[in-house]
Amino acid sequence: MSDLPRRAVTRSAKLASLPLGFAGRTALGVGKRTLGKPAEAVAIEIQARTAEQLFKVLGELKGGAMKLGQMLSIFEAALPPEIAGPYRATLTKLQEAAPPLPASAVHKVLAEALGDDWRDRFESFDDRPAAAASIGQVHKGVWADGRPVAVKVQYPGAGKALISDFNQLARLGKLFGVLMPGLDVKSMLAELKERVVEELDYTIEADSQTRIRAAYLDDPDFYVPEVVAQDGNVLVTEWIDGTPLSKIISEGDQETRDHAALLYCRFLLSGPKRSGLLHGDPHPGNFRLLADGRLGVLDFGAVDRIPADFLHRMGRLLRIGTMSDITEVEDALRDEDFIREGVTIDAESLQAFLAPITEPFVNETFAFTREWLRDMAARVTDLRPTNVVRQLNLPPEYVIVHRVLSAGTGVLCQLECEIPARAESLRWIPASPTRRTASWSAAEPRRHRTSVRRGAEAGEAAERGPRTDEVRGPRFRSAR
Repeated sequence: MSDLPRRAVTRSAKLASLPLGFAGRTALGVGKRTLGKPAEAVAIEIQARTAEQLFKVLGELKGGAMKLGQMLSIFEAALPPEIAGPYRATLTKLQEAAPPLPASAVHKVLAEALGDDWRDRFESFDDRPAAAASIGQVHKGVWADGRPVAVKVQYPGAGKALISDFNQLARLGKLFGVLMPGLDVKSMLAELKERVVEELDYTIEADSQTRIRAAYLDDPDFYVPEVVAQDGNVLVTEWIDGTPLSKIISEGDQETRDHAALLYCRFLLSGPKRSGLLHGDPHPGNFRLLADGRLGVLDFGAVDRIPADFLHRMGRLLRIGTMSDITEVEDALRDEDFIREGVTIDAESLQAFLAPITEPFVNETFAFTREWLRDMAARVTDLRPTNVVRQLNLPPEYVIVHRVLSAGTGVLCQLECEIPARAESLRWIPASPTRRTASWSAAEPRRHRTSVRRGAEAGEAAERGPRTDEVRGPRFRSAR
């Protein structure tokens, strides 16, 4: 992983192969249509082959590009299983095979962040990583006060590699548009870039974790570990033990599954109302069921800042399944730009598409199952031009919300649980009875957050790499 910057040419070459392949397939499609092959069949073939090459290239790349591939997994929902399956398998293989950062390199990062006397901050430090990801790894240690801690160390050069890869892919918007023509791809990629940059900044993560911990302090259902220290590319937090949600998925009894699922759902839905933040990475590995029955929550690198007015708009969308008039449903989707201006939608097709998807928020309790998830996936991944889902847009301000709801629903289905999801949504996400006024879009861009850093500024900072003297505020800095 330490050779990420030196492999920039190789990564760029792989990414550059994507538009060339797309151009060739498009030209071939024109020829097939000329020879009489149905336009729909040609379109599906081009989409399938484009998706296959796109995710194959992303899957082969490590470091920053692999992280980007994970962030762009929202496109995976538009792919047939024979393409999405191998892509997921490739990512899993790369993550498992990722070589750990050598101890000497880890020590160098720690010295740059915490000072040459960094060992004085610890009673002990394990050089063997306890966990590894695409842009960093976690070590277990014991802080000077005797607390077990998790030490998150970012790979040197990961930021530059990630931004470089993203800049390459941002030029390929037309390629993604082939998969979902209703998408405003350019705006969505811009939003994703800003979020990826924020994930690289451990100062932002420390601030977010501290804010969420304060909101849930002494809560009977949840535990958020304390931030112990943060500087540069190092983040030190409390270490928490517990049963990973992934183990409950594979081995838990029904009572444990339902209990964990209810807390999991409650945490994701309650975050915006309680802390103003939405946890943006609901992967099972980020949740632990503690011995006292509480749910421990980890990894706050990806969060969404949700103001009250946007929370009410989200609430209206979550309730579209209870709207009897399909015109009201279409109006709600158009108000939020899920149906872009000028796009015509067949009302009956829209109603048929949404009815089963909104079931969890209509019934008093809902049984989340793999079978139901497969049925929903089949609806979303139908690439035929007549499928209404291909005309829908994903507004930039909903990128992380969509990621959380879709991934969170997938985890609930893996848990094979039955929970009162409707009651939780009504409790934590209130709906506004009024439609959004035109003054919203006229007064400001279609965004709902105030970032800690804005895109251009953040991009420049990530490309040059964090510096110790740039860490904002002394709250988490270790005394030297």
